[in-house]
Amino acid sequence: MKILVAGSNGMLGTDAVKVLKSRGHEVIPADLPEYDITDRIGIQQFIRNLKPDAVMLLAAYTAVDKAETERAQCFAVNTLGARNVACVCKACGIKLLYTSTDYVFSGEGDTPYETDSPVSPVNYYGKTKADGEEKVREYCPGSFTVRISWTYGSGGNNFVKKILAAAKDKEALSVVDDQIGSPTYTLDLARLLADMIESEKYGVYHASNEGFCSRAEFAREIISAAGLNTKIIPVKSDEFPTPAARPKNSRLSKRSLTDGGFELLPDWRDALRRYMNEY
Repeated sequence: MKILVAGSNGMLGTDAVKVLKSRGHEVIPADLPEYDITDRIGIQQFIRNLKPDAVMLLAAYTAVDKAETERAQCFAVNTLGARNVACVCKACGIKLLYTSTDYVFSGEGDTPYETDSPVSPVNYYGKTKADGEEKVREYCPGSFTVRISWTYGSGGNNFVKKILAAAKDKEALSVVDDQIGSPTYTLDLARLLADMIESEKYGVYHASNEGFCSRAEFAREIISAAGLNTKIIPVKSDEFPTPAARPKNSRLSKRSLTDGGFELLPDWRDALRRYMNEY
């Protein structure tokens, strides 16, 4: 297949390009400044001219705290950008895969969210991604919407790199223990997205590495894998106020993957160890 990967310079985009090429697909990497999904006419002409068989829309505005004040920019990318790409994909009969986030949920309770659980984002970033999901379903119903969580990978900054950098200079680190979710290695995720784009099993999916942990537990595992002695001190989110609220429950049910016949991702501890060994 000829596959356009939008947001190819990001963590997930980098691994998606790598995985798709390894499977023999013709991959078209696309990112700013040449590829701007907020330019409705420009992006639709861009896609029409390329004539891909599929588009992976991984490009997003992800600065969660800045989104509270940079609302116009966040909305333009995450909501209007999704609409722009969905419209041309529907018109041209192109497969579309759109990545969303666990932040579309309120974070209440302690049970995993299903794909049909009501969305109720607690910050503006989550609202724009929830609205982006709606645009994709409205304008391109034959598509994939994949909600992901707590991603880390080889490119860019991420939680793993932040913990390791902070541990160099400190004997102890305070990390919140009341936010629960699933750390997700983008290389594992990219393989699943490739499986999806090669199929026609359209719908909404939740995708993350298996198992749940708190941010503090994740940090302890990072420290252990790196062979460091830094102590992780668990604290509550209230002790680290941020401009944008974070959902405390980011558990995602993977029933949708099982029902769709897709292979579940490995356990998050296994994924972290492989990531640490490789990078």
